[in-house]
Amino acid sequence: MYRIRLHGRGGQGIKTAGRILGTALFREGFEVQDAPRYGAERRGAPIFAYVRADDKAICERGVIHQPNLVLVVDESLLDLPAANVLEGLSASSVVLINSECSAQTWCRQLQLPGAVTVLHGAAFDVGNGRLLVGAACVGAAARLLGVVSRENVAAAVAEELAGHGEAAVERSQKAVLQAYDQFASEAGLVQRLQIERVSTAVMPPAWIELDNEALPRAAAIITTPATSRLMQTGLWRTRRPEIDLQRCSRCGLCFSLCPEGGIALDAEGIPTIDYRYCKGCLLCAAQCPRQAIRVREESQAAAKKSDGDQP
Repeated sequence: MYRIRLHGRGGQGIKTAGRILGTALFREGFEVQDAPRYGAERRGAPIFAYVRADDKAICERGVIHQPNLVLVVDESLLDLPAANVLEGLSASSVVLINSECSAQTWCRQLQLPGAVTVLHGAAFDVGNGRLLVGAACVGAAARLLGVVSRENVAAAVAEELAGHGEAAVERSQKAVLQAYDQFASEAGLVQRLQIERVSTAVMPPAWIELDNEALPRAAAIITTPATSRLMQTGLWRTRRPEIDLQRCSRCGLCFSLCPEGGIALDAEGIPTIDYRYCKGCLLCAAQCPRQAIRVREESQAAAKKSDGDQP
């Protein structure tokens, strides 16, 4: 059986990528499962999808814990233990990372037991700050599996994106096929993984009898306020809003609409963004009546900061 996990962030097309890969495998005659798994359903939050494919009926269910292929669309998730990107990897597992770093660099840094390969997602820029990295990873994965034809992966894109218009289908097909061709030398790198069946016998629980407690003692209570401030959620962000104060009319709409309270107004009504907590939902940029909030890729902002400028 092929067991594949796709890891990324909300807004990067992970759910769609899983569906395209599943459809391509189904077109090749495989029995297939594909499903996404969400955490917080917002742009920038960690998300993963999984795909199973086999020649016979698939009786497994749920999350894949022992994958033979892991796709990492956003490399920042490798620094986030809760994302479980590297869970269950073995010497027969292959990891594909969207990164500008080399595969050798990741091998040294992560000390993974299996093979590592890299997709340079920046090459799949279609303009206006949009990257078709999710689609490119589908093409690369199809080639790494070595059992999906070029025609079927292109047809799967057309089938899954049929409602998005011809232009979107053509752009995605171009990205998928470009990545498919780039990984020609690594075709078939992923091998089917056989997992030993474990006993399904269930041991009865060892019950522990506890005395009832009085309600004031047993009820949940939070005694320390404002603990959410300790969780700096700016790490979720892949793109950031930036305010052009020359165009800003100080209407305060961005302050009112920010769902996380990440925008503050000073005494003169000038807004500032607290990037420690901004998750990059970009609602402020979408609703600004003066279009005074532009959007920048987080990697570009980090590069600018490293040059000594303020982001």
